[in-house]
Amino acid sequence: MIRVGIVGLGGMGEVHYRNFEKIEDAEVAAFVSSSNKGNEKAKGLGLPHYGSIKEMVENEDIQVVDICTPNYLHKENVLEALNLGKHVIVEKPMALHKSDAEEMFALAEKKNLRLFVAHVLQFTKEMEILRGYVRSGELGRPLDGFFLRIAGKPGWSTDGWLFKKEKSGVIPFDLHIHDLDMIVSLFGKPEKYSYTSSGNEGIGYKEQYRFTYSYDYLHVAAEAALFDADFPFTQSFRVYFEKGLLVRERDELILYEKDKGERKLDITDKVLVSTGINLPPTGMFYNELTHFLECIREGKDSSIVTKEQVLTVIELLEDIVFGSEEKET
Repeated sequence: MIRVGIVGLGGMGEVHYRNFEKIEDAEVAAFVSSSNKGNEKAKGLGLPHYGSIKEMVENEDIQVVDICTPNYLHKENVLEALNLGKHVIVEKPMALHKSDAEEMFALAEKKNLRLFVAHVLQFTKEMEILRGYVRSGELGRPLDGFFLRIAGKPGWSTDGWLFKKEKSGVIPFDLHIHDLDMIVSLFGKPEKYSYTSSGNEGIGYKEQYRFTYSYDYLHVAAEAALFDADFPFTQSFRVYFEKGLLVRERDELILYEKDKGERKLDITDKVLVSTGINLPPTGMFYNELTHFLECIREGKDSSIVTKEQVLTVIELLEDIVFGSEEKET
């Protein structure tokens, strides 16, 4: 039995808790929370809660610390958990600066511990299928791709950490990171990249971005936005191969091939877990956490979310957010 301590009991902490409860040979032992709301939630779940990771580790028998705190706390929390001798799962982004991420990975390696970054879209059925086509060559080489992730700005967090660049990395780090992680894992580090952005200068960050990533054999574009408008969350992707077009939209994954019409591919999860937040029941968190725990049991790193992939994504986003504006590299 792997016993887990969850740090942060907001929306994502509760999502992870619900999924660990469904995983055989896993058990959530305790929580770390610094808010009254989180403490009350822990009491409602009937589990002990502590004010720090150190206090939790000293009082509970746990092997894994699962960090679900706001972005700007990740480095501090990860280093503390590793120094206390625990394997770590940390929500994305693990850091806003590549040097911080490298420091975290270096400490894990020094301590002979595992450090996993929760890029959850890698564990969806549609990504598994797309990854399979890219790697197998069944549809020929990919020629072009487009990834979309847009929504209206959530009013509840307008004045919070989510929209402060130095704390969250705003749109690129909190939203586009999902798609860039998929792009890098599929195609590698781009040879060139450029972007444009737009939004309200008065609020200190841009609300909408368009990105272009260029490789020697294909171009990939993406858009990410939290518009200052009542717009529903919308995500999609399409990848054009030499022998077909794979499209993910409106909760469907469709393959279009010449003279074969359209073919709807099954993207149903084997296990569905209620999230408790504004996401429908899904299997992606269950798949992700199950994979990380299997890696810990087997004493190996993840082959799905790799260190190199994570560092490349952070390097690109760091330049986009903290480098020069409207840049082409």
